[in-house]
Amino acid sequence: MEKDNISPHVRASDVEYDKEADLEVREVFKKDHDGGVQFRTVSWQRAAIVFLKIQFAMSILAVPGALATLGAVGGAISIVGWGALNTSLADMMGLLWGRIGRALVGAQILVAQVLITAAGIVSISTAFNALSEHGACTAAFSAVAAVLITGCSSIRTFSRLGWLTWAGFITFFIAVFIFVVAVTQQDRPAAAPPTGDFDLGWTSIAYPTFIAGITASANIFISCSGSSMYLPVISEMRRPKNYRKAALVAGILVVSLYLTFSLVTYRWCGVWLSTPAFGSAGTLFKKISYGIALPGLVIGVGIYQHVAAKLVFVWTLRDSKHLQSNSVVHWSTWLGLNLLLGALGFIVAEAVPILNYLLGLAGSLCFAPFSLIFPALLWMYDFRSARSGPAGSKALYGFHVFIVLLGLFMVIGGT
Repeated sequence: MEKDNISPHVRASDVEYDKEADLEVREVFKKDHDGGVQFRTVSWQRAAIVFLKIQFAMSILAVPGALATLGAVGGAISIVGWGALNTSLADMMGLLWGRIGRALVGAQILVAQVLITAAGIVSISTAFNALSEHGACTAAFSAVAAVLITGCSSIRTFSRLGWLTWAGFITFFIAVFIFVVAVTQQDRPAAAPPTGDFDLGWTSIAYPTFIAGITASANIFISCSGSSMYLPVISEMRRPKNYRKAALVAGILVVSLYLTFSLVTYRWCGVWLSTPAFGSAGTLFKKISYGIALPGLVIGVGIYQHVAAKLVFVWTLRDSKHLQSNSVVHWSTWLGLNLLLGALGFIVAEAVPILNYLLGLAGSLCFAPFSLIFPALLWMYDFRSARSGPAGSKALYGFHVFIVLLGLFMVIGGT
């Protein structure tokens, strides 16, 4: 008598789920793309340096002036508080608002990058003016700055841009360190009256007007709100799951650097601060600091423009053979986007050539939603059951509602 050939029933729970393989399929850039551009080459250490350079940039030139408005205690609380809240989003917002929301948030990212590029052009043209003692008109220096930034942003991958990022961070750090040491060795701030008694104006707690206070707070806020720019870097990491490690390392270092440098500068300059801050060190050290900081300024702003160009580049060529190939379409799209964004940044810089206003506008109008409103809304979407959960869950949900309201306050008040 023949035995029945009965196969065991395979249940869905018996099938092993390969989470990493599933996540890999969803990645924009593929690791095994033959004969094309390999984007996925960034280690978590290099990602941390890119994050650090994104955050530790020209904002440090405006933060000491913000402390002069808010006072030492208020400014320090703002730096630590905003740094802690700024964790980190255009494609993600499609979950909440669909295709229209994705497009609107994407447009907001582009506006933010154009404002940052414009602020960078203002800083770099100021540096050229300081080094040359106004050897040419500001518009000419702004054009040179736009060309340098666009050349930097046109490097296609973060892996290759990463080596420049190391150089940019080191030179900028050295320049800021020299400036801070210089202001502590002066008899009086460069902007103070050259002779006679004067009031330094240092205070632990200040009482600014609403407009002055919100502008100063927005300048501090943007100093550590670049975390929304981390997302394109994640897409080029070898192991995206190491993102949190890189972000935490960068976040701790950024808050420490801003807090230390800004408080020391404010202690020795008081209200006699220039914006950008390098002007507070006197003519000689202003030139030295700007000369050393120039590579860092160009590379830092170039990263922001690179992120904006990469965003539109992926939107345009996603799921096409040109995304990771060296085709004419690939190169013309990539270079054309960088040239367009550089030109827009130059136009805005010429229209609003004031650094702290450009940074404040970018911080309140664009980065407040990216760093506060959108992440909180996404958390509320993922954990919407917390509204009817136990008291602890309700409190956490209420905290995220507060963050949304705080972000809206920054958008409306700062704009």
